Amino acid sequence: MEFEWYEYIYVIVAGIVAGFINTLAGSGSAVTLPLLIFLGLDAGVANGTNRVAIVLQNVVAVASFRKNKALDWRQGFILAAPAVLGGVVGAYISTLLDPEVLKRFIGGVMLLVLATILLKPSRFLKPADDAVVQIKSWHMPLFFLIGMYGGFVQVGAGVFLLFGLVMGAGFDLVKGNAVKVLIIFCFTLTALAVFVWKGQVDWKVGLILSIGNMTGAWLGVKTAMKGSAEFVRWLLIAVISYSSLKLLGILDLLMESIS
Repeated sequence: MEFEWYEYIYVIVAGIVAGFINTLAGSGSAVTLPLLIFLGLDAGVANGTNRVAIVLQNVVAVASFRKNKALDWRQGFILAAPAVLGGVVGAYISTLLDPEVLKRFIGGVMLLVLATILLKPSRFLKPADDAVVQIKSWHMPLFFLIGMYGGFVQVGAGVFLLFGLVMGAGFDLVKGNAVKVLIIFCFTLTALAVFVWKGQVDWKVGLILSIGNMTGAWLGVKTAMKGSAEFVRWLLIAVISYSSLKLLGILDLLMESIS
C-alpha cells in the first residue's frame, strides 16, 4: 500500500515515540497500531507490519544495553525460551481470532498491575545493589503466557514483562528493562515469521516505521542508563493508565460523550 509522502513522516514520528516508550516501559504499539490502521492498513496487516519495527527497535535496544553492561544474557535467554514458544502460539491465534474480548480482559489485568505499582512503589525504586534476582519454576508458565499475549496483540507486552521481571524475578528497573528488550526481540522475531507466513506484513511501511522505532529505542536506553527509576515508574503509570482505559473502551466512550 502507498501512503502520501507526509504520511510517512507521521509514521516515523510515531515510531520514535513508540520506541522510546517500549524501551522504558511498554505499550508503545498503542501509538503505532492505531496510526497504521487510520492510514489505511488492514488491522491484521498493521499488527504484522508493526512487528518489523519492534524487532529492529529491540536490536538497537539490546546492543545499547549490552554496551552499557546492563544486560544479563544468561537469565534473559532462560526467560526468553518460554516467551518465544508463547509468542508463536499467540501470533498464530491472532491470525484467526478477533482480539476484542482478549483486549478487554488485558485492560482489566492492567488495572491490577497499576494498583500494585502505586501501592508498592519501593519494589520498583529499589537500587541495583539491593536487587536479588531469582528465577523460579513458576516463572516459566508466566513468561509463556506473557509471550503468548505479545504474539497475539503486542500492546502492553513490555509492561507485563517488566512487571514480571521486577515484581517476580527481582530485577531492578534498569536491568529489568535490558532483559525485557532481549525477551521481546526473541519472541517478536518468531511471531513476525508467522505474520510473514500468513502474508500480513507490509515491508515498506514496516521498514520506514523502524527508522522511528530504532531512534526512540536509542533515546530510551540513554534515559534508562541515567538511573532515574522514579521517572520510569511514573512513565509506567501513565502508559498503563492510558492502555487500560483504551483497551477497556473507556477512552472511546469519553471521547464520544465529549463530541
